[in-house]
Order: sequence, then C-alpha cells, then structure tokens
Amino acid sequence: MDFPALGLTLRLACVTTLLLLLVATPLAFWIASGRGVGRRVVQAIVALPLVLPPTVLGFYVLMGLGPATAVGRVVVWCLGHSLAFTFWGLVVGSVMYSLPFAVQPLVAGFSGVDRELLETAKVLGASPWVVFQKVMVPLSKMAFVTAAVLTFAHTVGEFGVVLMVGGDIPGVTRTLSISIFDQVQEANYAGANRMALWLVVLSFCALLAVYAKGFRRGADLG
Repeated sequence: MDFPALGLTLRLACVTTLLLLLVATPLAFWIASGRGVGRRVVQAIVALPLVLPPTVLGFYVLMGLGPATAVGRVVVWCLGHSLAFTFWGLVVGSVMYSLPFAVQPLVAGFSGVDRELLETAKVLGASPWVVFQKVMVPLSKMAFVTAAVLTFAHTVGEFGVVLMVGGDIPGVTRTLSISIFDQVQEANYAGANRMALWLVVLSFCALLAVYAKGFRRGADLG
C-alpha cells in the first residue's frame, strides 16, 4: 500500500473541499438570487469541468501556472517558482475541476429556500448578512453537506487533471489514483487492487454520509 500517496490524496481532498466551500458559497448565493443572463453564463462556465476532458482542463491549468502567462509570471515573481508540479498546483487544478460539485448543490439548496422567509426577515430589520447567516444557511445545511462530500470524493478520485498539473513525483504530487496507474503499468495488479479498494471504500463512505443525512432529514420531516 502506498501510504504517502494515500496521505497526499486525503490532504489534497481536505484542502480542496475547504477552499471550494469558501469560494462556492458566495458564488452559489449570487447565482441563486437572480435570473439574469450574466448569472446563467457564469453557471455555464462553472459547469464546464463536467463536460471537458480532464486532460484538457489540466493542460490549460498547467499552461496558466507556467511563466508563459501573466498569472504564471506573477506567481513566479511572488513565490520564486512556478506552481506547476507542486502540491499547491494540484490544489489549483482540483479546485477548478471540482468547482461544479460544490457550486451546483449549493445553488439548488439556496434556490429551495422559501423567499417569503427571506423577505420577512428583511422586513423585520435583519441585514443581508444576518438573513444569510440566520435563515439561508440553516435551511441549506443538507446542500452544504452534499457539496462538501461530493467535492471530497471527486477530488480523491481525480486522475487526469492531477497528472497533467503535478506529474508523478513521489511524496509531492503522486496521488493514490496515479499510484494505481503506476502499479498497473508495472503489472502489479495485486497492489493496484489493494489501492483501488481504498478508493472504493473512501468514495462509498462519503456517499453513504450524504444519503444517511438525507434519510435522517426525511424521517424528521415525516
């Protein structure tokens, strides 16, 4: 079992999930609070990773992080090196690749909140932040759980994007999915099977958490 790759994968999934919840929450709230063309365009852009091949997205992230682009040159100037083939480069690629898995559940959750409750809170003098914190968030708890779990599970299983952006550097960018690929290339099917089972178990437990939470919520409402 490649425990360094497992540890790196879990670290990547945790960091990506945390960052995406911070980014996706205001973005999803903005998308859900109106129906303008601009919001639909942004929503389509957010959903692009669902239909783009991972290698395409990984290629553009790799190019964007390199010194050939303005963003890449700024990063090199600030850090002294490129983010390509580093852990934080993997984080950038993972955030972009898993963005729709965080945004879409939150958009659905925010859109499902009764607008009359929000308007009532505003009439009673609550500020927009208080309305969001005290009304919107509590009524969208399941959406946050779903977004977190789907983002975590999706990041754990990433292959194409992390391979393009980070390569295959042991202890630095070699995730569990890349390690499985290496084992198959070496015809070590028993080792690949053991690591693949870890991914199956992690993904199953993550999805089970979502469905168990949804079942308990349905039972409480019943």
